[in-house]
Amino acid sequence: MVYHHLYAKYAKQSHVRAGVIGAGAYGTAIVTQDPHTPLLTVVAVADISLDAARGAYLKAGFEPSMIAYADTVEAAQREIEAGKRVYTDNPLIVPDLPSVDIVCESTGIPEASAVYALRAIENRKHVAMITKDCDVTVGPILKKLAREAGVVYTPVDGDQHGLFIQMFEWAKSVGLTVISGGKATDGEFIYDDATGVARIVTDKPIHAPYQASIEIAPEDRTYLQMIPEGRAEEYVARRAAILGRLPQPGSYDLCEMTIAANYTGLTPAVDTLIHAPLRITEIPVAYCEQSHGGLFDRAGKIDLATCLRAPDESGLGGGVFLVVRCDNAYSNHVLTTKGQIGNYDNTAAVIYRPYHLCGVETSTSILMAGLLGIDTGSDDYLPRYDLVKIAARDIQAGETFGNDHSPQLVARIVPARPIAPGNLACSHLLVGNRASVNIPAGTLITYDMVEEPAGSQLWSLRRRQDEIFLTPEQSPVTRKLEEA
Repeated sequence: MVYHHLYAKYAKQSHVRAGVIGAGAYGTAIVTQDPHTPLLTVVAVADISLDAARGAYLKAGFEPSMIAYADTVEAAQREIEAGKRVYTDNPLIVPDLPSVDIVCESTGIPEASAVYALRAIENRKHVAMITKDCDVTVGPILKKLAREAGVVYTPVDGDQHGLFIQMFEWAKSVGLTVISGGKATDGEFIYDDATGVARIVTDKPIHAPYQASIEIAPEDRTYLQMIPEGRAEEYVARRAAILGRLPQPGSYDLCEMTIAANYTGLTPAVDTLIHAPLRITEIPVAYCEQSHGGLFDRAGKIDLATCLRAPDESGLGGGVFLVVRCDNAYSNHVLTTKGQIGNYDNTAAVIYRPYHLCGVETSTSILMAGLLGIDTGSDDYLPRYDLVKIAARDIQAGETFGNDHSPQLVARIVPARPIAPGNLACSHLLVGNRASVNIPAGTLITYDMVEEPAGSQLWSLRRRQDEIFLTPEQSPVTRKLEEA
């Protein structure tokens, strides 16, 4: 990495002052890295829970005498100028603070996130967007508005989609052809061949009907061995059935891949994603073109993988991966014979990053924005796809829609469409709002099935995005297909 050289030679200011809104696990990690990160100071932390906001600074090792509560811009600015860090339960003061250069939006609440991000942009503050629920809904319009205001709107290193976007851009910059790519789910399937038991390692709670471990029937165990040449489709299908009782990827996983698709132009093979359980060595075997033994009809796909491994094997660590090739024969020989893992005919190799450090590594995106005025995403950020929802059970009129962690709904990825009756509703325009009709299980949720909230900034921004990027009949995806 050459970040230190870039900061030393091209920085537009000497230091970056950040304000964090949302002191959950991610936002807190940004704060706890503050004392160890050169050139960065987190001057304010906001959360509706004062204990969470104050606790972020205490976890970072700040003495209580060095932090102060404030609930107005004027009071907060005085404390910061006196050398203290401010915590507050009034998030709206953060984007208004003169001493804040960049707002790190990590509430996880799409409506609130839209309000704070827009306020920051209007006040000529950079925005590091951590709330993927907002980004997947109105990210393209926020980025456009930020560019017009002369500030940066950026995804972040630490989030898997942010790391994936950077890896994708790197691959393009060195002339690699990207066949496919995506992220690893946080949970990994550990299969012990000696006992025939498969289990999941995850930090998330496990709910029925899923189980933490299962015993594999003797006749099924062969399908958990290395995929033989030419049998990727068969093995992936059998594994989906065999391992289906272990916890599966959630809507939040598809949400991140929707953002990545909108940044990169990569396309999902199916609306649910394949999300196959794969060994690292099997990724280039399965996630390449059908003409080379893989699953995809053509190159340029995005998907998920759940790492399948033995207890003593390394995993993907919730990281990101690309399946690539070189279009020059000599270059491709170098690619596939210098330690990279190839497929059977060496027409593809996997490159992977087996970790994502969440807020611990987000400072690179914050500093790139604050010091250099550069975002760590792709330039071509368009609303190509929407995350939409299907009712997982009957939903009654008046019932409130849940978020991506709710078992009430399951997700799909579809070409984006504007807000209009009959069009599939962008999933995070549903969150916290009520169903306007009874919705049977298995129904795709459309805009005429949800009560639009009065005065919603999120809905307003989405309509502005629709007007600029979408027509009633077309999305960027359908236009591209018709032009081809």
